[in-house]
Amino acid sequence: MKLIQFLQATNTISRHRQRVQQDLTFALLVENIAYDKLVEVHWAGEDGVWHTLQAEHHASCGADREIWCARASFIASDDASLPGDIEFVLHCRIRGQEVWDNNETRHYFSNADSGVLLHKDVPLLNVDFNPLLAAEQRHYPITVAVRHSLPPERVFVHWTTDDWRSTRVTPCFFHRMYWDKLARSSARNPNRYGTSIWTGQIKIDDAFRVQYAIGCETPSGTIWDSNFGANYVTRRRRLKILTLNLHCYQEPDQDAKFSQIARAIDDLDIDVVCLQEVGEPWNNGGGDWNANAAKIIRDRLSQYYHLHTDWSHIGFDRYREGIAVLSRYGFLAADAGYVSSSQSIKSIDSRKVVMVQVNVPYMGLVNVFSAHLSWPSGGFFEQFERLRSWANEKHGGNIAATFLCGDFNIKAGSDGYQAVVRTREYEDQYLAATSHRVFEKIFRDQSPNVERRLAPDGRIDFIFMQRNSSLHAVAARELFTDNGYYGRVSDHTGYCVEFEPN
Repeated sequence: MKLIQFLQATNTISRHRQRVQQDLTFALLVENIAYDKLVEVHWAGEDGVWHTLQAEHHASCGADREIWCARASFIASDDASLPGDIEFVLHCRIRGQEVWDNNETRHYFSNADSGVLLHKDVPLLNVDFNPLLAAEQRHYPITVAVRHSLPPERVFVHWTTDDWRSTRVTPCFFHRMYWDKLARSSARNPNRYGTSIWTGQIKIDDAFRVQYAIGCETPSGTIWDSNFGANYVTRRRRLKILTLNLHCYQEPDQDAKFSQIARAIDDLDIDVVCLQEVGEPWNNGGGDWNANAAKIIRDRLSQYYHLHTDWSHIGFDRYREGIAVLSRYGFLAADAGYVSSSQSIKSIDSRKVVMVQVNVPYMGLVNVFSAHLSWPSGGFFEQFERLRSWANEKHGGNIAATFLCGDFNIKAGSDGYQAVVRTREYEDQYLAATSHRVFEKIFRDQSPNVERRLAPDGRIDFIFMQRNSSLHAVAARELFTDNGYYGRVSDHTGYCVEFEPN
């Protein structure tokens, strides 16, 4: 395929409540050869003035391909006319390449209030696809653009909520007045480009995930839109967990870095944040709550997060050093306790862990432990055993998942890491999401070459999940890196892992 390719454009004029509004939408197919890319639509209206409209990633599709979308709306006024008929081309910059789709130098054209324009090679397309289900949403609408010349005899959705173990078929219907009823638009159905719109609705109830493909029966047989071979997937929001060691107020530009952390949590919509080396001025043992690092970060978030924190020992001779959990979900339970033999605040090997329980929508009860354990020479093995025993005691039959998150001070593949592997209870979820083959060899096949397989892996921060949990990792990223978008904020980089139900 081309690096960038036009899929469809919609051009409508709505006439609701004495207001005339023109809406433009564009869907583009982009090859996913690198994470960072610039995708744009360059367009001009009847005035001949060219504009640039930046597209955003919308959904994944097929093998290494993505759908990107761009949208713009215009309201007619005494001072501004609508764009009317438009012409457009597509642009993508990736890995230093500048690529254009200009319809082989002829440009693409879309008439005002004409409805959907399909690429000439696309006979059937799921338009208005939404990859995310809203909270409490129990019905999912389907809109299908079909090339009317096929001609379509029957359009239907083949779908499942249990990964195709069982399936259902739901019909879609053709309504000639579709555009008029939707927006009091003058677009016809089928329109001047020979595109007809069919609509349907799936009753999803409380399903977490829906997978589907769209079929169209024609006199020549059935054709399919299966999202370029990947099927369409719409789902509830994932559970996103971040673990980060804050370096206990030892960073230059510390205040700015607290803001960077808060911005990342907001931007990435992270649900649970486990923090270690949470500093708070010693203040003769009384602390200073307003200067607590976790509280500062929490107070800079755009929405309210619940906070549970405690401290273990004096850090860097001047701080109460502790651990914390931030959560968008309220705490059903919260606890804290030492897992080390030493409980002296003057000993660096005095290690406390905090635990919270939250109810994650569409997933269930989840236990999260934020830990900062000692090096193997300082007591890691006994501390992990106490933490494991505590976590297992809390992991009852009604718990969807238990997570041990934090700075474990053991390098991936080391003796300490192998001790975790040998429990056959807690598994490395960043590895599961990023190197599934290696994960299977280590945690399922019990490979004897753990250290060799993880030799390039320098992590000492982990998100371990109880093996009997009903969730699985689907994506992960190292977040605060030198060359990353958010930069370095600590002497640790932080890891974010996303989870879905099995």
